[in-house]
Amino acid sequence: MAVPLGFVGTMVILFSVVLLSGVIVPGVEAKPRAFFVFGDSLVDSGNNNYLATTARADSPPYGIDYPSRKPTGRFSNGRNIPDLISEGMGGESVLPYLSPQLKGDNLLNGANFASAGIGILNDTGAQFLNIIRMYRQLDYFEEYQQRVSILIGVGRAKKLVNQALVLITVGGNDFVNNYYLVPYSARSREFSLQDYVKYLIVEYRKLLMRLYDLGARRVLVTGTGPMGCVPAELAMRGTNGGCSAELQRAASLYNPQLQHMIQGLNKKIGKDVFIAANTARMHNDFVNNPAAYGFTTSRIACCGQGPYNGIGLCTPLSNLCPNRNLHAFWDPFHPTEKANRIIVEQIMSGSKRYMKPMNLSTILALDATK
Repeated sequence: MAVPLGFVGTMVILFSVVLLSGVIVPGVEAKPRAFFVFGDSLVDSGNNNYLATTARADSPPYGIDYPSRKPTGRFSNGRNIPDLISEGMGGESVLPYLSPQLKGDNLLNGANFASAGIGILNDTGAQFLNIIRMYRQLDYFEEYQQRVSILIGVGRAKKLVNQALVLITVGGNDFVNNYYLVPYSARSREFSLQDYVKYLIVEYRKLLMRLYDLGARRVLVTGTGPMGCVPAELAMRGTNGGCSAELQRAASLYNPQLQHMIQGLNKKIGKDVFIAANTARMHNDFVNNPAAYGFTTSRIACCGQGPYNGIGLCTPLSNLCPNRNLHAFWDPFHPTEKANRIIVEQIMSGSKRYMKPMNLSTILALDATK
């Protein structure tokens, strides 16, 4: 049974106080650690709002269930995965790096560098034009550290980054917005699927090592979800009314190799820096058995048009479901807030079937003793 997210966050804070001081002091809370987010639209909290790109979620009905009831740039009806992880750690959501509000004390909470449309590879998402590719997100992380060093000094800035939690979610677009974007894409002519997956893993390893070199010491690395089962792929590439067999094959090749690469990196470094989140299994739980999680459908998006509401964009003219809690998918590609909560509950407290070598609650408890 999943542990309620708010309860987990509260218990982690209390446990941290006990470990650090030996007693619980009324009214004293452990200050949440800084949080940094890298990746694509699954974790973008609004950076693309500041860019001239078509990959954006800054108009209704996006944000319909967010506390402000307004679109924020999150590809969700409400909160996304970084928001819910922040909530679980007892902190506030970190601001997009491009937000003008990210200055002063707000810098010390961390930053979200993610940008919808990007992939591991620089040519992924080329159709979206101005997006923050992974190499640039890491450049911004370096720039961020320079800004914080000016604010609190080099030593304290280094400590803030070393003690931070990092989330990176990238890879799905390298398939849906690159290899399989069009029939006979440049990448599919260059690589067989098996060789393409190997190439992605090699390139991803370089990104993770750069994150480590920039000071990241606790990094949650998510795999891809069931790419062939999202409403967009059901509508465009579904096989006999089911998921896209080819995209499901891609996910089944990619995710185990990603986990293996992460294990190898930790062995090379000599400690558990990188934590593999099996988001494919987390998604499959509610995709394969939606009723067990209170959904009436995991096939039809809440917002969209065409078969499965999987065609085109989510706009004010789209079909819109009246109850987002009954849908696993918000738009043709992205989960609803409720589905995101299920994913984050497993990140926080899931077994090794979901989180290797440990879940986030264990990480927080271990790190509180240092």
